Amino acid sequence: MKIIKKIIFILSVFAVIYSCSTKKDTVVSRNWHSLNTKYNVLFNGKEAFKKGVEAINNDYKDDWFQQLPIEPLKFEGEKLEIPTFNSGMGAGFGDKNKEEKKASTPFGIAEEKAVKSIQKHGMNIDGNERNSQIDDAYLLLGKARYYDERYIPAIEAFNYVITTYPFASLINETKIWRAKTNIRLDNEEFAIESLKLLLQVKDTLEIDLPEEIKEQGYTALAMAYVKTDSIQKVKKYLVKATKTLKDRNQGARNLFILGQILSSENKKDSASMVFNKIIDFKKAPKKYKMHAHIELAKNSTNDSTTVVVLEKLHKLIKERENKPYLDELYYQVGFLHEKNDSINLAVNYYKKSLRAQSVNVKQKTYTFERLGNINFKNSKYKLASAYYDSILNISKDTHSLRIRRIKRKHKNLASLIKFENIVTKNDSILKITSLSKTDQEVYFQKYIDDLKKADKDAAQLKLNKAAFGDTFGGSSLQSNKKGKWYFYNPQSLSFGQTEFKRIWGDRKLEDDWRWSSKTSSNITDNDSVQVVQKKLRYDLESYIKTIPTRKGAIDTLNLDRNQALYELGLIYKEQFKNPNIALNRLERVASLNPKEELILPINWHLYQIYKDLGNKTKANKHKNVILTDYATTVFAKNIKYPNKKNKEEISVTEIETKYKELYYLYKDNQFKETVKQVVDLLPSIENSKLIAKFELLRAYAIGKYTDKKTYKFALEAIIIKYGNTEEGKRAKEIVEQLSK
Repeated sequence: MKIIKKIIFILSVFAVIYSCSTKKDTVVSRNWHSLNTKYNVLFNGKEAFKKGVEAINNDYKDDWFQQLPIEPLKFEGEKLEIPTFNSGMGAGFGDKNKEEKKASTPFGIAEEKAVKSIQKHGMNIDGNERNSQIDDAYLLLGKARYYDERYIPAIEAFNYVITTYPFASLINETKIWRAKTNIRLDNEEFAIESLKLLLQVKDTLEIDLPEEIKEQGYTALAMAYVKTDSIQKVKKYLVKATKTLKDRNQGARNLFILGQILSSENKKDSASMVFNKIIDFKKAPKKYKMHAHIELAKNSTNDSTTVVVLEKLHKLIKERENKPYLDELYYQVGFLHEKNDSINLAVNYYKKSLRAQSVNVKQKTYTFERLGNINFKNSKYKLASAYYDSILNISKDTHSLRIRRIKRKHKNLASLIKFENIVTKNDSILKITSLSKTDQEVYFQKYIDDLKKADKDAAQLKLNKAAFGDTFGGSSLQSNKKGKWYFYNPQSLSFGQTEFKRIWGDRKLEDDWRWSSKTSSNITDNDSVQVVQKKLRYDLESYIKTIPTRKGAIDTLNLDRNQALYELGLIYKEQFKNPNIALNRLERVASLNPKEELILPINWHLYQIYKDLGNKTKANKHKNVILTDYATTVFAKNIKYPNKKNKEEISVTEIETKYKELYYLYKDNQFKETVKQVVDLLPSIENSKLIAKFELLRAYAIGKYTDKKTYKFALEAIIIKYGNTEEGKRAKEIVEQLSK
């Protein structure tokens, strides 16, 4: 009996081994390999592939300020590490190191399992594949290679399925994946042709396709038309792709892109309908729903819809689960208030947007830009410059047109702020120099008293923080559960130690420690420096000594302040088109007894501003100064004969000749005369390409008979006006050398 059982067992083993053969075309063999492929190797491969796709959908960082790509993939610089195989169809592995490396990524595992299915369970007998799961394996192999950016091997896998299994259930999906791969290879025309053959011809023949296949096919067609810049075709196929929404991720994405396109075409109502469809789509991922709300806010066209949208945004802000989107929600609320001219509310919400915790750097740049523009519009140029500076410090997209414009604006503001600081600083110093000795002492004594109070408050705050730590202002010390006894309570102990040091100082643990002679003498050099600095901060005489008393130093302060006021007047007039502030600066410098060479240009610019503003009385005042005191200058001629201006314009040849004359005058060391003639000539060559050369020659001449600061002012004015010219660049080089 035992022998019979052994024989039966041995025969069973041989039967199983025989059925496992991939060379025997039997029912048992086919079913065994098919089931083993489907529910073992291939199942694990598909699960790994699914995880990889989910990770892409979850981790991909979309730029919501731009039109989203239809497929959320970014391969550049992020190529997945998956090894190659010995044959195009995956006949074998390479070495062990490659195999181990491959299995570290989801798509690597998927490809590994697909190849294993083909190698171990393929039943290619007499040119026919008997394992019904091998076509699935090749499709998985192609998709894994697609995500590895190995498009040619991917197409080989897809083509193998199409040619070998033309009637397989997954043939349509394979054709769509092959078309997508061709789009990646810039073969979009071939992709469009093959997809239309699949979708439109079959529709004509009334051969019904599954809804999932139609969605995938129309999405792929939209991808192809994006590459050909056929926006209307993109819209057409996105509409078709979003009829059923079987794939919740891709469906929501397609809807969002469709809404973005409609919004960019100013079809606000149609776009709003699409975004509302996303909001009503229950299975849509949250990120699409939230940004659909934000896009609805952008598309609000009138006051009534704005009120409704604002209510909805406030409701979203209150919901705890929307915390990751607070920066964008606050920004959009601020934008709507700004659009309704509620500027204070807008600024408040923009600041809330900046305070919200977020890693969205681009959103922060837009918020900073809005705040910068508001302050710029309100002539708060220093604050505007600070916001633009914040953008440049955090922005990663440094080469975009938007950031380049902000950079230019910030550069111009930097020059303006520099001159404003000079005016403020010199005004303060000159005001103090004009006071009597007693008034100067009173002024600085008040400053020292305020300084002492501020230092005392800061020291007390530091003491409180050291004593109470994070619980300061919270629960009482007695409520600490770590121990009721004083020495078991770390917070009470810390407070006691701090109080002791504050009252007694740092003393050694020894007898008679209360005696003053026992105070610690362990003072470091750094402590000594701090003590000296503190004494100087409170020393009245140290401040009095810094007040300039020499006439030459005071005159230099006046000259620098006046030159800065003049340059500010030109910047506000020419660059920022702010005539009111320009008038303020120019009128002020005119009242401060400026140097002779500034009087004529100051009156000329004031005449132009008042004339443009329609103030004839003030314009005539400055016109009369020019006609009376500077009757022979070009400025006076332009006023007397405004209609002859074009006829009297100097030709290019004459300008070049004039430049040579002035240059030789400069070389002959007649610097003041060079400056005077250049200033007289400038109004008649405003439209000349050579004007920057004359300005630079004027700056050179100024540098020869004035001080270093005045020379720098003249050069900086050229940098501001003609920064992109050779003269502007040369002026910048000189300023950098002077600043060393």
